[in-house]
Amino acid sequence: MNAYYSSSLFALISFLLFIPSCTSSDQVDFSVEYEKFTLDNGLEVIFHKDYSDPVVAVALTIHVGSARELPGRTGFAHLFEHLLFLESENLGRGGLDEMSARIGGSGANGSTSRDRTNYFQTVPNDALEKMIWAESDKMGFFINTVNEMVLEKEKQVVKNEKRQRVDNAPYGHTGYVIGKSLYSEDHPYNWQVIGSLDDLQAATLDDVIDFYNRWYVPNNATLVIAGDFDSDQAREWIHKYFDEIPRGEEIEPMEVRPAVLEETKRLYHEDNFARLPELRLTWPGVENYHDDAYPLQILTQLLASGRTAPLYEVLVEEKELTSGVSMFSSNSELAGEISLMVRAYPGTELDDVLLAVEEGLGRYEENGFTEQDLQRVKAGIETQFYNGLSSVLGKAFQLAQYNIFAGDPGYVIEDIEKTLAVTLEDVERVYNKYVKDQHYVATSFVPRGQTNLILAGSVEAEVVIEEITESGEGEQFELPEDTDFERTASSFDRTVEPPFGEAPEISVPDVWQATVNESVNVYLIEQRELPLVQFNIRIDGGQLFEENEKAGVSNLLADIMMRGTERKTAAELEEEIALLGANIRVNSGRQYFTISGNTLARNFRSTMDIVEEILLEPRWDEREFDLAKQSVLSQIAQQQSNPNSIAANEFNKILYGEDNIRSISTLGTAESVESITMDDLKDYYSNYLTPSLANIHVAGAVTGGEVTRSLLSLIARWDDKEVELPIFEEPRAPEESVVFFYDVPNSAQSVLRIGYVALAETDDDYYPASVMNYILGGGGFASRFTQQLREGQGYTYGIRSGFSGSNMPGPFTISSSVRSNVTYESIALIKEILEEYPDTFSEQDLENTKSFLLKSNARAFETLGAKLGIIETMSANNWSADYITERQQVVRDMSLEEISELAREYVNPNKMFYLVVGDARTQLSRLEALGYGEPILLN
Repeated sequence: MNAYYSSSLFALISFLLFIPSCTSSDQVDFSVEYEKFTLDNGLEVIFHKDYSDPVVAVALTIHVGSARELPGRTGFAHLFEHLLFLESENLGRGGLDEMSARIGGSGANGSTSRDRTNYFQTVPNDALEKMIWAESDKMGFFINTVNEMVLEKEKQVVKNEKRQRVDNAPYGHTGYVIGKSLYSEDHPYNWQVIGSLDDLQAATLDDVIDFYNRWYVPNNATLVIAGDFDSDQAREWIHKYFDEIPRGEEIEPMEVRPAVLEETKRLYHEDNFARLPELRLTWPGVENYHDDAYPLQILTQLLASGRTAPLYEVLVEEKELTSGVSMFSSNSELAGEISLMVRAYPGTELDDVLLAVEEGLGRYEENGFTEQDLQRVKAGIETQFYNGLSSVLGKAFQLAQYNIFAGDPGYVIEDIEKTLAVTLEDVERVYNKYVKDQHYVATSFVPRGQTNLILAGSVEAEVVIEEITESGEGEQFELPEDTDFERTASSFDRTVEPPFGEAPEISVPDVWQATVNESVNVYLIEQRELPLVQFNIRIDGGQLFEENEKAGVSNLLADIMMRGTERKTAAELEEEIALLGANIRVNSGRQYFTISGNTLARNFRSTMDIVEEILLEPRWDEREFDLAKQSVLSQIAQQQSNPNSIAANEFNKILYGEDNIRSISTLGTAESVESITMDDLKDYYSNYLTPSLANIHVAGAVTGGEVTRSLLSLIARWDDKEVELPIFEEPRAPEESVVFFYDVPNSAQSVLRIGYVALAETDDDYYPASVMNYILGGGGFASRFTQQLREGQGYTYGIRSGFSGSNMPGPFTISSSVRSNVTYESIALIKEILEEYPDTFSEQDLENTKSFLLKSNARAFETLGAKLGIIETMSANNWSADYITERQQVVRDMSLEEISELAREYVNPNKMFYLVVGDARTQLSRLEALGYGEPILLN
């Protein structure tokens, strides 16, 4: 075993990040130390200790992604990510998901990229030995459990994921077209991570076994444990469970292979789900940690991000071709890409967009950038850096990434140094080297029937479109019976699950509360691990104050308030925020109008000064108002083709009735937005943005005194007025279920929304009903819906259910996207599960529910976002922090009989609305067999 070493990764951060003279807020005890050691079999292990919360993150990363696959056998790395959650020799089928629920984990999860596959979960620290045991079972005791039927069923799940994320999504095939055009056929980045449907279907059991034995070996993996744990004990457990797993064949590193383009390529695709024309330009870039990756990161932000960026100035402000432009440099192990994306307004010719891009780039060549521009971008990178370390899992990911691809977990020091050392000369150099006069791939994705908008000289891209059939014949797979397999030899009995460790002490965070100027309630949870603060000012009302014919007025007001103040233009306001390394957002939702943000603790006071200016001194710029309307109309147009957006909007109409403002998207409709004037915005602002309806929530590295002082001027200047919130007649559940259908021709999946308006969060039954729902559809992979529709039948990539009330009644909703040709079968199975649930909920289900909900509180308060959620719930419902412990008691007292009563009352399948968004030609007529009458076609 190699000797381990430790390093204080971030001891130099305050120096490196040019922090000015400190205030009390900057005195943050912040460091991330790690220990690294290597087992004799080659497994590299990294520990990071963090005592903020009694939790640990466990992340196992395998150095294999789609780049290690072969042409004709694509998608294997991602398929394995799925397979490893199903069964292993000692956990048993579904054992990992069941254990995750019992121990109160965040849910076992994974992800696959071109270059690596990782498996991760955050759990209470008393379950660390269980997690080490489980991870070792994946690596050394898995492959014998895979049989033909397990493989065939999981292929369907992966194919459903591809349909959901690629085939049924607007612009979903863009990555495929770019990859095929940018990289040669033998390049490992030529194919997509998810692979092709044909390759997935052709995969054999022997292929799978060979892939696992080649790549899933200790000497190709990194295990990171981060959080509150005893490192000596953890090291002992790792040796116990991993030492006897044999080392695999030596794995040679792959050669760096940047893309090479001999000519510019132009391709187009008519997208069934797009409503706006999109242009993407992609240049060959550089691999991870290449010296030029750092100036390229900054170059792309300088060119496109912000109102002073030349591409934004030309495309958005001057030519009015789009509501936004994005540009980024992405880096992988073997190569990189520089991408520019413009989603233009309806009917815009992409030749005009390209001309505007060239004009914007030419403006940079003529004018260059300033040192202030450079500092603005670096300040944002600093905040992003800290945000990435805000959880123990985020730290684990970072350490694994650096270890695998930079060869050093401590590479973060050099990484940050290289970013901060970038000069304007570096930026100009990489622009000239990688962008100016260089070949690129240009893709034009346009709505079907609008090829008149594509770039001149484009050729049609080859995109495989799956044929939609009426039924799922040939794709029905039942969960196989347990089959005998040869057990892998071990020096001890691995079938016995390790015991829990000492139960962690779980304490609810202290909440500081105050009323400033006798008008505004302020809530704070102080946490000083990172020099960050998150905050929001939440004003009751939002969409609720709108009239149907002016729907979207509060959303437009939120937009316009970020487009300058009395003292600053939109560009000046954005620049000042960016130089602080802050983010400030204004948005209006169904129930609240919110100003929120994230900033470095040392800049909290300055950030709140800007918030005060935004809230109290709007600019009311007519030109910005016109641009904001264009942007919203563009968003509405995009929603009209996105099956998930269609489902959300149509379901709200069904739930609330078309006369209720809550039936309309918070964006409004095209007609209502067109009718809104600047005076409408001013009226809403004057009438409804009042401190009497506001609560302020803060979490992070500030004290109550600092928060109060930062708010005194704002609250003193903010005119108060008495405003009554509107009262709505709440809709009722239907007496009999009704089925609705919205036709999206040739949809590869059907989007399902099932439910009714149920309970307010303040209702006595709300939390008990949520407890009841955990095993039904709220428990992730452990839920019945997931186990039967995904794991049992392969109908869907994911399905969930839940109650979403606030201090107003909200819907109970079952949501999923299923393979189009099993639409009826999926709904029929959902109905069957609901019918049987009250009588089949078992004592074991109750035990698992209680175990998860009680133990998961150990990680419920870890992040700043989680802490904000606590105090938002308190202020919305006028509760004390005791609500958390009261809910714990509800869980402890829950009985089997109460669960059954709640299920009969609140998840009755015969008193719900059923909505399907999919291909009516093949699926509509089949749904009458559900027994709820003839489906109602909505369009």
